Amino acid sequence: MDTPTGPAAPILRRLDALLLAILTLARIRIDSLAEAAVLPMRQADVAAHPFLGRLLSPQAMTLLAQQQLVDPIALLLIALAIGCLLAYFLVDEFARDAARRHRLKVALIVAIVALTVFLPSLKLVLLRQQSGPASYSHDGGVIQTEATIDYLLRGLNPYVEDYVDTPMAEWGINEFRTALYHYPYLPWTFLFSAPFRLLSDALLGWYDQRFVYLLLFALTLALLPALARSRERALLLLMIVGLNPIMGSDLIYGQNDSFALAWIVLSLWLWERNTTARAPRPWQIASAAVFGLACASKPTVWFLAPFYLLWIVGSEAASFRGWLARALQLGWPALAAALLVTGPYLVWNPGAMFDDVWRWSSGAPPTGYQIWGWGASNLVLAAGWVESRFASWPFWLPELLIGVPLMAALLARQWRENWLGRALWSYALFLLAFFFVSRFLNENYLGFILAFAALGALVSPPARQQTED
Repeated sequence: MDTPTGPAAPILRRLDALLLAILTLARIRIDSLAEAAVLPMRQADVAAHPFLGRLLSPQAMTLLAQQQLVDPIALLLIALAIGCLLAYFLVDEFARDAARRHRLKVALIVAIVALTVFLPSLKLVLLRQQSGPASYSHDGGVIQTEATIDYLLRGLNPYVEDYVDTPMAEWGINEFRTALYHYPYLPWTFLFSAPFRLLSDALLGWYDQRFVYLLLFALTLALLPALARSRERALLLLMIVGLNPIMGSDLIYGQNDSFALAWIVLSLWLWERNTTARAPRPWQIASAAVFGLACASKPTVWFLAPFYLLWIVGSEAASFRGWLARALQLGWPALAAALLVTGPYLVWNPGAMFDDVWRWSSGAPPTGYQIWGWGASNLVLAAGWVESRFASWPFWLPELLIGVPLMAALLARQWRENWLGRALWSYALFLLAFFFVSRFLNENYLGFILAFAALGALVSPPARQQTED
């Protein structure tokens, strides 16, 4: 990419700048439309906020507010992000030293991510603190998870308790608020977050769950270049994950897919340390244990387990028994970590945990999750095969008919091409197919899938498969 030859090469060399422009403009447009649609009081709340409302002079606040679609603070963040995008184009065009050009590009990508994801998130955190716990946030990822931390600190089981007396009761559409009776996430989400709650309460007197999500998202972005192992791939990976059009918005409002993503990326980074570490065994144990923690955060991660296990064990064992022995040797820390986190709640009340995490999402309980999202379940509704979104329908059948052969085919392909990119791409493909035919394919799932498709496409291949970037 740095030394183009031929008439098409200059276009290819500028693909990173073009992609950054697309992602930046998508982030800005999506968020400006989202704020206009779901936050009708933002202009007044920003103006009345004791910190945000005093960042600018009264005259500046009045003039900027006249644009109406976005509030004054958001408008300034947008202008700065566009300025950083312009700077990226100028650096790409005129900076001659390759190392310096790369450093400047990374800095500008980070700046754009900060301006379009991190600072808008903190803006909503501040507005929520002023307006109330049921405002400016997502119901499950923020409001309900904070309630589970409260239950944890009071010695109560969040899978037994309901949420009708929490701020959750003030959020959402009445007929679809079945999550008031179920907590669908696994314990690592609130167990890891609890110390941050205590620290924030001690320092600030209040807490927002997005503090944890933003911290882990920053960690994710910091680890990505090591997985890419080349300048060009690192730039593309930072852009696609950092400016993910859906996950970025979900992070701003507080959905928790970035939480699971961070633990998976950390696990991959730890395992990749084996190639340079003098004593690889501790890194292997740490990687597997962290992957177990990822599995103890969201059931979605479980679908990665077969691909992850095949990747770390390899596909060159002399016998199947030998492969299983090696899998147990390398995989036991993951199982141990997952059981250490989830085991106490399974023992405490297995029925309540199973009902909240699995039966609710299948629509089985009287208060089960509705048919929802952007997947093929809409065809079931359109065909009139159910009378309501809460009706039962055998989504397990297409999940089984499509999921099992697809999983087998992808694992067979990985057995022949067993490297990290193949494992992550297979995971993204499987998730897309499985959730497309499931009861719900919520938009945040697509953001999560996009992150792993980017990882699968851009992590560096092994030396025998590597080609020049």
